Amino acid sequence: MVKFKSKIDLWLVLFLSVIFGGIAINMALNGVWGSLIFILLIIAFIVHIFATTFYIIEDKKLIVKCGFLITIPIPVEKIKKISETNDLMSSPALSLDRLEILYNISDTVMISPNEKTKFIEAIQKINPGVEIKIK
Repeated sequence: MVKFKSKIDLWLVLFLSVIFGGIAINMALNGVWGSLIFILLIIAFIVHIFATTFYIIEDKKLIVKCGFLITIPIPVEKIKKISETNDLMSSPALSLDRLEILYNISDTVMISPNEKTKFIEAIQKINPGVEIKIK
């Protein structure tokens, strides 16, 4: 089993911290406790997502994991192409420095492994026929 954590963009952490931190501080100063608890739950959920977004290669499968919401098992031998992308589309990636994985006939998923080169090498060990498009 090889586990790759998601790369996390600093700007994303700062943006979310400013937005939700500012809202939480404002609510605390104004004594809006019910709403503050709701915002704290949202912050806890975001922290959970950041802590549990990763990619595992195990038993010839790539498992894309994003919190308790997303678990995508992909047989590595079904992967056709891996290419770099900065697409803004929603995905289990915490960075815009992403890899788009094409598998099956037309399924895709975008991920952001912290160690892209090692990730690609691990995939190619199982499926050397994967087309790689790196800029």
